Amino acid sequence: MRYHVMTFGCQMNEHDSERLAGMLEDLGYQPVDDPAQADVVVLNTCTVRETAETRVYGRLGELKRLKSERPGMIIGVCGCMPQREGAAGEVRRRAPHVDLVFGTHNLDAFPALLREVVEERRPVVAVSDEEGDIVEGLPRRPGDDLKAWVTITHGCDNFCSYCIVPYVRGRERSRRPEAIVGEVERLVAAGCREVTLLGQNVNSYGQDLVEARGGAGFARLLRMIDGVDGLWRVRYMTSHPRDFGPEVIQAVADCGKVCEHVHLPVQSGSDAILDLMNRGYTTARYREVVAAIRQAVPGVALTTDIIVGFPGETEDDFRQTLDLVREVRFDAAFTFVYSPRSGTPAAGFPDQVPQEVKKERIARLIELQNGITREENQKDVGREVEVLVEGASPKNPGKAEGRTRTNKLVLFPGGQENRGELVTVSVQRAGTWVLHGEVVR
Repeated sequence: MRYHVMTFGCQMNEHDSERLAGMLEDLGYQPVDDPAQADVVVLNTCTVRETAETRVYGRLGELKRLKSERPGMIIGVCGCMPQREGAAGEVRRRAPHVDLVFGTHNLDAFPALLREVVEERRPVVAVSDEEGDIVEGLPRRPGDDLKAWVTITHGCDNFCSYCIVPYVRGRERSRRPEAIVGEVERLVAAGCREVTLLGQNVNSYGQDLVEARGGAGFARLLRMIDGVDGLWRVRYMTSHPRDFGPEVIQAVADCGKVCEHVHLPVQSGSDAILDLMNRGYTTARYREVVAAIRQAVPGVALTTDIIVGFPGETEDDFRQTLDLVREVRFDAAFTFVYSPRSGTPAAGFPDQVPQEVKKERIARLIELQNGITREENQKDVGREVEVLVEGASPKNPGKAEGRTRTNKLVLFPGGQENRGELVTVSVQRAGTWVLHGEVVR
């Protein structure tokens, strides 16, 4: 029996898909790249934007033809999209050929749900409104044996006015620190050399464990993972400016395995817009955090997320965002045009920004940031950087690729021969998205 998992959305979804794959392989299924050859196809979905759901329904339309040719094929839809209120029934109405629908809180029940579909030959819908306890020890099939995702928190308590995640992922729940460290140790024993700690807000890790566990915070967790023998690098995302306190900054500075890269979403350079977003900090506070990080961690790379065209954003608000970008000089920024999401407060806000204004503003922002990124990358020319070799570049024949500790992509002559090694590369030229160099040792 064969399976195929399609993943939509963020790193958390990618990690969930690894677990889905692990559970399927425990049941005896083997992976295939072509869904047309699969006996079970699972779509692990995202619902942050309506366009993400549109893509899912497009794929379900393609799968309808395959199922008509192979009626025994089982099609499942899971993840954030079915967890949204009313969406599970909508999936069944719009795509009655789907056999299994389950939400984010039912991931661990997937094998039992699949067996129910197989044995009873009827559609099954399982979407729980309760988060329930965190289930440890689920099997996983890592997409990469060299690097791995490690979830440290589930859900979110921030309730940013534009975001649906707390409604589909539930309230924030922290995993036990010993469970996280144990998972990292097992990954390292299997050959993993870099882990990325995942959470909607990693900085608030452990706040729900204070009474039961004596105050297990993110800074303490970083120090615990830094002590795992055989691990080379630690990354984490996503950080929240409100909770990026001095203890975390000091832990990042002290821990030799924690990489010098901080992804710190600012979202807007306007205090008025940040307040409407319910972000819980001001631009002054953001600048303070940035200054503290750069003082404690020399050479740190700082990246961010920015939303353009949030309801009520004026031209002056947008100019403040451009001013902040010029001042902070991010190494890179992920920029987004605001898209109303039903079920979130911001979708009902007045003063929605016209689409043509959003497009014009984001073009100006991207042009500004790309110029800064090129200039910051140019500073690496002539330097020697440590690179974890990921193997042959899929887009550049004759080149190997890997990332620096600051998470910059580097191309250099080679192929698969040095995969999994740490090499020193002398940077010879720089572009907007990649550095080019030669291995010196």
